[in-house]
Amino acid sequence: MKYLKELWDEHEVDKRKNDPLDLLRYRSNLLGVDLRITNFGGGNTSSKFELPDPLTGQPVRVLAVKGSGGDLGSIEKEGFALLYLDGLEQLQSIYRGENHEDEMVSYYPLCLFGENRVAPSIDTALHAFLPFPHVDHTHPDWAIALAASANGKDKLEEFNRRFNRDLAWVPWQRPGFELALMLKHIVEANPKCEGLILGSHGLFTWGETQRECYTNTLSIIDQLGEFVLEHQERVGDDLFGGAEYKIRENARHLAAAALPYLRGKLASQKRLVGNYDNSPTVMEFVNSGHAQALSRLGTSCPDHFIRTKIRPLYIDWSPHEEDLGQLKQKIGPAVDKYRGEYVEYYQSFAQPGSPTLRDPNPTVVLIPGLGMFTFGKNKKEARITSEFYINAIHVMEGATALCTDGGEPEVCPQAKRGEDSRHFTSFWNYVALPVKEAFRIEYWALEEAKLRRQPAEKEFSRKIFLVVGGGSGIGRETARHLAELGAHVVVADKNAEAAAVSAAEASEVSSRAAVKSCVLDLVDPSSIAKALKETVLEFGGLDGVINTAALAPVGDEAGSSLNEIWNRTLEVNVTGNFLLAEEARKLFAEQQLSAVIVLTSSANAIVPKQGSEPYDVSKTAVSHLIRELAIGLAPLVRVNGIAPATVVQGSLMFPRERVISRLKHYEIPYEENEPTDLLRDKLAEVYARRTLMKEPITPADCAEAICWLASDRSANTTGHIIPVDGGLKEAFMR
Repeated sequence: MKYLKELWDEHEVDKRKNDPLDLLRYRSNLLGVDLRITNFGGGNTSSKFELPDPLTGQPVRVLAVKGSGGDLGSIEKEGFALLYLDGLEQLQSIYRGENHEDEMVSYYPLCLFGENRVAPSIDTALHAFLPFPHVDHTHPDWAIALAASANGKDKLEEFNRRFNRDLAWVPWQRPGFELALMLKHIVEANPKCEGLILGSHGLFTWGETQRECYTNTLSIIDQLGEFVLEHQERVGDDLFGGAEYKIRENARHLAAAALPYLRGKLASQKRLVGNYDNSPTVMEFVNSGHAQALSRLGTSCPDHFIRTKIRPLYIDWSPHEEDLGQLKQKIGPAVDKYRGEYVEYYQSFAQPGSPTLRDPNPTVVLIPGLGMFTFGKNKKEARITSEFYINAIHVMEGATALCTDGGEPEVCPQAKRGEDSRHFTSFWNYVALPVKEAFRIEYWALEEAKLRRQPAEKEFSRKIFLVVGGGSGIGRETARHLAELGAHVVVADKNAEAAAVSAAEASEVSSRAAVKSCVLDLVDPSSIAKALKETVLEFGGLDGVINTAALAPVGDEAGSSLNEIWNRTLEVNVTGNFLLAEEARKLFAEQQLSAVIVLTSSANAIVPKQGSEPYDVSKTAVSHLIRELAIGLAPLVRVNGIAPATVVQGSLMFPRERVISRLKHYEIPYEENEPTDLLRDKLAEVYARRTLMKEPITPADCAEAICWLASDRSANTTGHIIPVDGGLKEAFMR
């Protein structure tokens, strides 16, 4: 093979030789690991074998097929639906025709084998009715390029001659029972058939054994790649009509500046998390002469379309003649127009039983000179949407390259009947899915049922937070707590290693895609600006800033003059908070979405003491800064804070030397070889005895208060400081 790599390992297969379901899982994972073979969550695999019937003990034929919503690359054995094959085949006798095909899905659960309760895929019948033990249904870009070509049927014949293959063409038909019967009849009429190209859809392949099925799938896809790429090489620099624009030298900087504004405009119903892509593939397309016309047609493969909607939003902006301000002036009206067209599209095709109108905002935005911006309810979905549209770009790339001088045929090969050709629109040989068919996929009741099976969103889903000081103590616990509640979190800290460790811990209760880390030094305005920019480029915007970082020197321990200590402490604790809020304010103003800032004051802001004047005075200033910011940033941004008593656990303010110094000061006995954590516990008990509750204040206590202030549960609270001090009576407000 020229492009794909065969990963089949007989040693791994030998471990599973007595477990046909695990062999199917193994084959599926190998196919799903390469996005050139099939996209995330797309495609389907199946195997037919015998198992003992749990009621009779007699061997019965069973179909194992990927369950609804599963992903081939990560599916486990438990992700496959097991069904009685005889039961599925008997469903043909009660089928009432294409107008009633959706009702057949309700019979699939009645055919489930044993205790298996995995929701069967819409594609179940397609696999059941093909007379082969093992079947693969994939969505390779190269195959779909052929399937989405106006001359696709002719080019398939050319491919068959060139590679001595026997693939059959199937006109477009929405996945379901009717398509299953079409595939069955085509294979019966073509006994030598090796595979099927489904018009505007994908590829079906098969084999007598698991290995044969896998290698047949790979070899056919690889040859399709060779065929399509040869055509692309002939087109060369004229692909997509040639380049009309060049990428801006400062593309990422402009993208970071435009993203918050764009995110705000797309949040007319719900907030979205963004993904930015300016890869060579994307830039070649968005900067091309045909990008606007091709993107207007939308995608062809139904798996692409579900993620990318009917079409992307293309911003008609000249990157080398217009500036950022002019780009923003175009984004607003373009988004409004897109929403209006989407509502019109829905109203044109909706039936009494159709699912309700979904968010009419685009999920893919293309901007010449800058790249592609994709959006979803979380980072993973936004990234997958990006991958899907890159798939669509490759399809358009291949289909337009397959264009010949002979012009487009009068009868579109994707059309089931000649008269249906008028519903298919093409440009430069690329054929898009008819708008009505697109609606039947997007608002399919069966797809709606799949969406409803997804878990409910968490409290902070769709929200993006920057946690400063997140490498230790309260910040570390806050980052973890936010991530657990569904937030997207950037853990920022002056210590890059500590920030990375904290982010890794938070990702364990969330996902790696939803948690990142960066360096931020509160005394460096450029460092603050860079951290905010990284947050925007990673997730598309910002919904909250939380700062737990502070400097708490003690004169006899700092090794510096009192003047240096004083200046440094106020610079970090006061000026740093002000600069952080000021940079965030600019970003929030661009988004025009409600946002929060939570700062960390201290019980020391109220309780006067001797020896910690720089820290205590700085925290008093922070308390008043919270109130000042609340006034200045209202009503768009709520600003609140917490005022903890001394938190020893996990705090960098209490290294071992300082803990021992404090224990000596309070005349608490200890052993030199005692672990640091145990020494900290002893010191925490000392501070706890000062409070009414007699319990140490922990980072988790503070994180709970911070998360409440950051949540919609405190939507009418601003300018407020919550004491988290266990009832420190000296800190009671007078």
